[in-house]
Amino acid sequence: MPTHLVFRKSSYSSAKGQDCVEVADLPGGAAVRDSQHEGTGHIAFPAAEWHAFLTEVKADRL
Repeated sequence: MPTHLVFRKSSYSSAKGQDCVEVADLPGGAAVRDSQHEGTGHIAFPAAEWHAFLTEVKADRL
């Protein structure tokens, strides 16, 4: 697991600082964290799970 991840804010996060989700690329997946609580860590997802999640979100099924 990389020790230095470069997180970017989700385009779904509001400009008012609410619902702030950040994502970072991992080799073979993605890491997700709450930008308001960066110190609590992140959750890593394998590429197949991340792709399935994004597919459902884009189809407005989640």
